[in-house]
Amino acid sequence: MTTAEMTTTDLLETEEAISLVKSVFARELARRLRLSCVSAPIAVLDGTGINDDLNGVERPVAFLIKALAERRAVVVHSLAKWKRLRLRELGIAAGRGLLTDMRALRPDEDYSPIHSIYVDQWDWEQHIAAEQRTPEFLRATVEHIYEALRATETEVAARYPDIMPVLPGRITFLHAEDLLRQYPELTPKEREHEAARQYGAVFLMGIGGALSHGEAHDGRAPDYDDWSTETAPGYQGLNGDLLVWHPVLQTALELSSMGIRVDKLALRRQLALRGCEQRQELDFHGRLLRDELPESIGGGIGQSRVCMFMLRKGHIGEVQVSIWPEEVRRELADMGVTLL
Repeated sequence: MTTAEMTTTDLLETEEAISLVKSVFARELARRLRLSCVSAPIAVLDGTGINDDLNGVERPVAFLIKALAERRAVVVHSLAKWKRLRLRELGIAAGRGLLTDMRALRPDEDYSPIHSIYVDQWDWEQHIAAEQRTPEFLRATVEHIYEALRATETEVAARYPDIMPVLPGRITFLHAEDLLRQYPELTPKEREHEAARQYGAVFLMGIGGALSHGEAHDGRAPDYDDWSTETAPGYQGLNGDLLVWHPVLQTALELSSMGIRVDKLALRRQLALRGCEQRQELDFHGRLLRDELPESIGGGIGQSRVCMFMLRKGHIGEVQVSIWPEEVRRELADMGVTLL
């Protein structure tokens, strides 16, 4: 068999493995969180407040629509706010939710082994009761997601015996404030590295609000996750990131960002903290402030990153088709790594 034939065979096997991971995890996640699969948009109209602002500096891909008198639309960054609108539009009852197959473009993303300008993720949202806006409910939901990840790893390992399960039996919950106190001399990413290395799987709570040293662990937009509600003296935030230890890269890998969504009080508080109270005039924010949207919990789970982890790949380009600099392709080819 020629090298070209071997490469083609390897790529086809990888594509089949990717399909297995995606189908198994989506099935397990939907079952555990009682989610119904729904269609998702690739773009939304600008000026509605629906698109995810991420850290507030990323530029969305934009275009004008001739049939709508040249109205501007933007390719989504994620569906963090759109999903909450959709819960109401579909009349989804409390205790149930929706799951979408989201595709996005983030052209300001810096290339790395785990970053691409193309983003594919499972975006999910669940309708909850107001009394479920607690850290305990957040942790219980994370445990369901982690169970879906472990079930997926078990099925992948059964199909591909060279892949050995590495996820620990339980996920460890930490707060960003505790991690700061434990490693005050480290950067946020270095703290995540140490936590994931020690525990194997971690849910890091309290992402977005200022910690005791005056800085946030990481950025969050002010209008979807609740990162400001006090949960205990000195602790705040009803959200977090799910991290695992990647055995190939030997580093922390974030698989999901999620949280209980803002209610009216949290929305007003977080808009004021970020100095963007004018967003209250946008359509999404106005609906929330008028009690027209359900309480919810939700997040995004990176499809390519889950595939990277499950298939023990060292570069995200091995599990997704994206645009890469030619020098990156050459460098990886020299290392024996073929991008899709």
